[in-house]
Parts: sequence; C-alpha cells; structure tokens
Amino acid sequence: MSQHVAHARLAVSTVIFALAPDQADGVADDRERPASLRIPLVRRLREPGLGRWALPGGWLPVSEALDGAAARTLHETTGLAPKYLEQLYTFGDPDRSPGERVVSVVYWALVHSDEVERAVSDENVRWFDEDALPELAFDHAAIIDYALRRLRTKLVYSRIAHALLGERFTMAELRRVHEAVLRRRLDPANFRRTIEASGTLIDTGERLAGTRHRPPALYRFDPAHSPVASPSPAPSGSPLAAPPPAASVAASPSRPGTHSKEPQ
Repeated sequence: MSQHVAHARLAVSTVIFALAPDQADGVADDRERPASLRIPLVRRLREPGLGRWALPGGWLPVSEALDGAAARTLHETTGLAPKYLEQLYTFGDPDRSPGERVVSVVYWALVHSDEVERAVSDENVRWFDEDALPELAFDHAAIIDYALRRLRTKLVYSRIAHALLGERFTMAELRRVHEAVLRRRLDPANFRRTIEASGTLIDTGERLAGTRHRPPALYRFDPAHSPVASPSPAPSGSPLAAPPPAASVAASPSRPGTHSKEPQ
C-alpha cells in the first residue's frame, strides 16, 4: 500500500536592523540609556498565528534565486531595499510550523535610519524596539535573538557598522552604533583609541556643521581595509568586546504562529 509522503516547503525571511532615531529634543542628557536597534515586523493576516507579529518574508518560488526572493519579499512587505543583505542561517526544525514542515532560509539586513522614514508603516507593518518586541509567531523570537548575537559578534571584526551610518559620520555617531548593538555604554576616549588603532577609518578633513561647540571631524570607512574572514575574539578588556552569547538558538522554544506574505 502506497504511503503519502508530505514534502517540506521552502521560505525566505529577513531580520532587519536600523538604529533608533535620536531622543526627542529637550532631553538634557541622552547618555541616560544607550541607543537601541529597531526591527520591522508584519502582522499575520491568516492562520496559523492570526494577528501575531512576524518577520517579513514569503514562499520561495521554484524559479527564483534565494537572494532575489529575499530582496523581493522584503520590498513587497516593507518597501525597503537595503544595501546590506546577507544570508544568516537556515531554520528547519520539524515542528516550527503547525500542520506542515517549513524550512526558512533567513537573511539579515542593515538599513540607515533615514531609510526607515521611507519604509512602509501601517497597522500591519510596524517598527519595534529590540527591547520591546511583541509576542511573535513561530520561532521568530529565537531567530531575532540569533541575529542579534551574530550582529554583536560581527561588529567587533568587520566594517558592518557602515550599513547603519551615512557615508560620512562623526566618531560619536560611530560609537553610538556600537553602543546600540552591544547594549552598553563605551568610554569615548577608549573607543576612539581602539577605532583609530584598527586603521579602518579615513579622516575626510571636513567637520560637521551646525553644532553648538567645536565642530567634530567627519570620517569615512577606508575601502582598502578588508575585514577578516572569521571573527577574532576581542580582548576581554577591549571596549568593543561583545558580551557572552546567550543560550543556543536550538534550545529556544518554537512558538506557533506570520503575515500573509511570510509563511515562516
């Protein structure tokens, strides 16, 4: 007697990070808390997980490349077309989705805060602070946690902060990115010494206009500086050393639950 064999479905999803905008004018000291990262989520318009929030994404057509599908579904759901889009990991636990086997190839993207203003934002697409995420569909909370830990690790050995900044930036703006990703304050003097010793920046010779005090210098990343292929652990005393990773994503409980274009 023949036995029906269910096949897995393949999907793509994307975790998007952007730096939260500066605190409102009138705040005397914005050093009270570190800057934060923001993540766009889409609301599920169907079961499973109707009404829950999830990562943007969609099913993978048989004729479309993975990178192309990730970019397309991301643009369809959020209106974003990030310059930095990289494959993160493949999540395929058998019980990720109730009723069927879904394997998700997950990408991650970094966007400048200016791009957030042009992104879709309505009742079904909303940006959340990483510290204030709602209850998520499926295992998407674990996926975001994995992406955050990957971002923190990669920050200490690559030029990945470039994607969250403009072409030119001040040392304070660069430090703010590191503080937002690492979730802790960094000593300005130690940070400057560490960055200058890395040889990754070029002083443009220009200064930021419109400031109250002495205009700070503007920098850009040196395109000739190639980041290493694999992470080198930062010394424990380094101001850029990442915090210890949390528990393995495999140990995180999967959560039943995505947007009409995001199957898993």
